[in-house]
Amino acid sequence: MRRLALIIALCIVLLGAGIARGESVQVGKLRVSFDGRISPHSLPRNRDAPVKVTLRGAVRTTDGTRPPQLRRMTFAVNRHGRLFTKGLPTCDTGQLEATDSRIALERCGGALVGHGRFGANLESPSLETFPVVGRMLAFNSRDGKRRAILLHIHASNPIEATVVLTFNISHRRRGKFGTVLSTRIPRVAGDLGYVTDVSLVFGRTYRHRGRQRSFLSARCAAPAGFPGAIFTFATATFDFAGGKRVKTSLTRDCLVRRG
Repeated sequence: MRRLALIIALCIVLLGAGIARGESVQVGKLRVSFDGRISPHSLPRNRDAPVKVTLRGAVRTTDGTRPPQLRRMTFAVNRHGRLFTKGLPTCDTGQLEATDSRIALERCGGALVGHGRFGANLESPSLETFPVVGRMLAFNSRDGKRRAILLHIHASNPIEATVVLTFNISHRRRGKFGTVLSTRIPRVAGDLGYVTDVSLVFGRTYRHRGRQRSFLSARCAAPAGFPGAIFTFATATFDFAGGKRVKTSLTRDCLVRRG
């Protein structure tokens, strides 16, 4: 048994080099890349520990033409990853609208659960394309009775603009994936723009009733006697204008941490 466990551990390490790469899916000339990871890589077997989750996405076309507008994104995360918000401050959409990143943090810094960057292209009436980059901040929120994440997107170059997206959070009782995050994306500058790149890091620790809490936690649910596991980390669904849908998933590995 010990020898088998060592062999499996070696396989996990060797496969990890390939597993760590992102996935790229092509539908017609539309190509969507999706990547993500969870850190730390070593986690307890039978209890949850604080983690950070990184998600990245990119939209391109094989011939360099303009891709269709991204209308909706949905991420489903493995059931062994958990989201905890009890005692964490919340932020409302009204506190974030028409604000830059500095003001958003001043008003809702206590609810911050993630951050990232985005890229987009805007086309002028003359069809000249302008790249737009900006900062993203993720805040704990509620949408009615349901938990939610507000994504504050602020661009300052070459134009200044703010968009607030609501990621609704739902939970599945069965299957590999327990937590689902989904958002609709508004039309960008009257359909003159399109999203090209998104990068987000989620993770936050805080104290509640004298105890250390983590917004995200996970475990390495390997069977007893096994040093690690390979699992489907997350799936992503991207819906575009015109009815095109791209779905992809990420396979990752973890090692069991002693102690």
